[in-house]
Amino acid sequence: MPKYRNKLPQLANRDFLTDGGLETWMVFQEGLDLPAFAAFTLLNSEKGRAALDRYMMNFGRIAVRHKLGFIMDTPTWRASSRWANDLGVSIRDLKEIHKQAMMYLLSLREGLETDTSPFVLNGVLGPQDDGYNPRRLMTVSEARDYHARQIDWFFEYAADMVSAITMTYVEEALGIALAAKRRGMPSAISFTLETDGRLPSGQGLGDAICQVDLETGEAPAYYMINCAHPDHFVDVLKGGGDWVQRIGGVRANASRLSHEELDNAEELDAGNPEELASQYLELRQLLPKATVLGGCCGTDHRHVGAIAETCACCHAH
Repeated sequence: MPKYRNKLPQLANRDFLTDGGLETWMVFQEGLDLPAFAAFTLLNSEKGRAALDRYMMNFGRIAVRHKLGFIMDTPTWRASSRWANDLGVSIRDLKEIHKQAMMYLLSLREGLETDTSPFVLNGVLGPQDDGYNPRRLMTVSEARDYHARQIDWFFEYAADMVSAITMTYVEEALGIALAAKRRGMPSAISFTLETDGRLPSGQGLGDAICQVDLETGEAPAYYMINCAHPDHFVDVLKGGGDWVQRIGGVRANASRLSHEELDNAEELDAGNPEELASQYLELRQLLPKATVLGGCCGTDHRHVGAIAETCACCHAH
């Protein structure tokens, strides 16, 4: 039985952490090979599972230490059928991977969760195409049908919610929001932004949020921003309207580099954890409903730990 599906605790003005940049950590810090950046492949080996254990448990302990909640993400950003097909993984095996991912998080939750730190099990959905620069754009109905399979699996395996991470254009986000609504699953839609604060499609963040809300009857529980540095979008938030109230979380990059520069980087740009944490403090002033805070590319336990130290003590409950 899902524990929080019918009442997500992060919507009750309670602070939550997420993890950081899972894929960048595994590649650059653990030295593991992730074909197509597919972290679900870690579940296939003892070495991969051990690395995943170290990674997730450290974030969970940060949350518990600071009496914050924790959004536990499945390593399934690349576990949709297009990417599975590219990697030679059958649909039957893919379903089993989702089951394994959920069972793994359930066991971690049992060992770490406390009364003051609820752990929400979050089924992660990633884009059907590239997370920065998609070559093929789906229609809303194509996206709904494509992502429905993963949402069904997360529903079956007791996820509390699903999150669409690094959405680059509004039609795919719409399809996911509609598929989740049809399945009765709470959803979060997280848009990636370019250095100008716009979606890679060129659409403004506020326009994208308003369009999804309008066309789905405000189906998403909340929206998020991820895979961009605060410098890239803080001015957009300062000039924002009512839609800013719909942003419930931020997972920023450690680096100020553009997506193109990050894609071509030979080394990881981990930025400055303390500086990033102080920028989150500014973001909190602009985002009154943002209770979910974590990292994206290049961030790790240092960044999320600094965010916990800086922000948790400063949020009026």
